[in-house]
Amino acid sequence: MPDSGYPWPIETTRLDNGLRVVVSEDRTAPAVAVNLWYDVGSRHEPTGQTGFAHLFEHLMFEGSLNVAKTEHMKLIQGSGGSLNATTNPDRTNYFETVPAEHLELALWLEADRMGGLVPALTQETLDNQRDVVKNERRQRYENVPYGDAWLRLLPLLYPPGHPYHHATIGSMADLNAADLATFQTFHTTYYAPNNAVLTVVGDASAAEVFALADKYFGAIPAREEIPAAPDGRTVTATGRAAVETVTSDVPAPRVYVAHRTHPFGTPGYDVATVLAAVLGSGRGSRLYQRLADGERIAQPDLVGAYGVDLAHAPAPLIATATARPGVGAERLAAGVAEVVDELATVPVTHAELDRAKALLSTAWWRQMSTVDGRADTLGRYATQFGDPAKAAERLPAWLAVTADQIAEQAAELLGADDRVTLTYLPEETP
Repeated sequence: MPDSGYPWPIETTRLDNGLRVVVSEDRTAPAVAVNLWYDVGSRHEPTGQTGFAHLFEHLMFEGSLNVAKTEHMKLIQGSGGSLNATTNPDRTNYFETVPAEHLELALWLEADRMGGLVPALTQETLDNQRDVVKNERRQRYENVPYGDAWLRLLPLLYPPGHPYHHATIGSMADLNAADLATFQTFHTTYYAPNNAVLTVVGDASAAEVFALADKYFGAIPAREEIPAAPDGRTVTATGRAAVETVTSDVPAPRVYVAHRTHPFGTPGYDVATVLAAVLGSGRGSRLYQRLADGERIAQPDLVGAYGVDLAHAPAPLIATATARPGVGAERLAAGVAEVVDELATVPVTHAELDRAKALLSTAWWRQMSTVDGRADTLGRYATQFGDPAKAAERLPAWLAVTADQIAEQAAELLGADDRVTLTYLPEETP
């Protein structure tokens, strides 16, 4: 398969109200993916309004001006489609994949909740979804072993006031304190056509999609002033390690070692992406070979490394390992740190580099193999970089990374003097 990154056509337009529309026609199968990226995530949330973007991920399925509560899901699923939504620090997106003949239905539904959520939002719906989010926090973060690791890592990586300091789940106190009018204002502020990108990939022509987008979204007014998120691109290094130890109901000691690298989409983060694959992707990685297979101090299925693809600040690179029975947390942490440190001193071999790039190529083409994967990717690049065609640059950029660049970045950014180490210890058994 070619390494051009995106060998399908891309056509774009912008409606009079500012909505950007991206279309990539693919007649392979009679299906279309509709993906709507809103440029609002937890990094946009003002003080006292943390968790708002994530709550709206739920509220947007609870009815709008012409769609009754839960009807959005019923209509899409009843048409043979699938749908979901996600929120992260950078954005919120809503997406559905439907048979091509139901494209118009999907666009009408998305337009109705963009322009018609506020009139339909009631106190009862708000209270209900606040309870849903509270339950989600308990199930995903508080009552799961190691579940709050991301909540703990973010404040260690980013100082107070930084837009990435808090997680998307937000503060339950903030969600409880806000009234209906505050939530309505948040939606009116950010869920505007000129703050969104609509992407359609699949069995539809650009002319057809542009006409339907104008038909259903064109009358929604633009928002004249959309507040920019705080600038988080500069994070001053403290020159000292950040360490936190948590004693919790976990089955074994676990260690997270994290560093700030570069923003997603930059050449520096391309290096970090390949570095993470060398360090911790699969059985051939350095962490696995050293800690799971060699010294046998880490559980084989619970060791790895990954970058978190955040675009508006130095993005995290995280290495993690969970101890085998009888192995202490200090020994495990020392082992992880040693493998990370050696990236700067032990050259990456040709075999390691080729393996990492092969894994990344496979992951990229797996994403590109589906219409919904392509729609999400094009929406991301249009939203974050202003041009969906820039998606074609990512894979070639990974393939161009050298062993010397990995060593240079490891020496510059992965030192012990600016390292975050989070350790979980099991509670003592009586």
